[in-house]
Amino acid sequence: MNARRPLIGWLLIAPSLIGVSAFLILPVVLAFVISLFRWDLLGTRQFVGLENYTSLVTGGALTNSLLVTAIFTLISVPVSLAVGLLLATQLVRALPGSAIVRVIVVIPWVCAPLALGVVWKWILQPSVGALNQILGVRIEWLTDPQLALPAVAFVAIWQNVGYISLFFQAGLGKIPTSIYEAATLDGAGSWQQMRHMTIPLLRPTTFFLAITQVVASFQVFDMVYALTGGGPQHRTEVIATLIYNEAFVASRLGRASAVAVILFVILVIITLVQQRYFSRRITYDMS
Repeated sequence: MNARRPLIGWLLIAPSLIGVSAFLILPVVLAFVISLFRWDLLGTRQFVGLENYTSLVTGGALTNSLLVTAIFTLISVPVSLAVGLLLATQLVRALPGSAIVRVIVVIPWVCAPLALGVVWKWILQPSVGALNQILGVRIEWLTDPQLALPAVAFVAIWQNVGYISLFFQAGLGKIPTSIYEAATLDGAGSWQQMRHMTIPLLRPTTFFLAITQVVASFQVFDMVYALTGGGPQHRTEVIATLIYNEAFVASRLGRASAVAVILFVILVIITLVQQRYFSRRITYDMS
């Protein structure tokens, strides 16, 4: 009986293993293999070794895309987490109308990013856009090199805040009210409770959201492409946009695969760093 248990376990996880292998591991391996070739999608593949990587490192396109993506991440992720937490602290009180607000703030997250990008591109139009009409001024939100990336980051924040607030609401619901009652009796104010109790006890939730949001921000494409298509002077050309341009505009699938492999390595490193940072600071026991 004991000898059959490992076999039964492997059979039970076999469907998940097949899915992970087919849709996660295999694409990474294929991307690395293709990155070693020069290929235009139609002609014969030519083995070039690490030439695609060296050309990307010495060129400026990859550096620009990494910088743009990093700035986009540094703007969107911390602000999304902060606003989502503040929103969750209000919605968790179950005030009148909270259920309606909860539905409204989640709607942007469930909508297609490409559709949201088209809508916001109309809102931010310089001449007939709704925002400029309300403000009564003409501002080039998406064509000004200084404003394009912050505008894109704002749309990303607006889209993700509802999703983040739902997770923080779930985390807040797990914190015993007796902890806050004791803190109130000891004279702790709202800010002190938030800083010394709520935020530390929400670290497991924050850890999950930080990792998923950073990974998502490094992979963002649909919304950015719909809003700016790369933006003025490549100011919004994130890594995913560079991969698209290399593969389907310039027909250089090898270079595009090399960028994808570099992106994969960067995300693994960022995830490991985040995990190491949070692992020593997470409290799971709230009893």
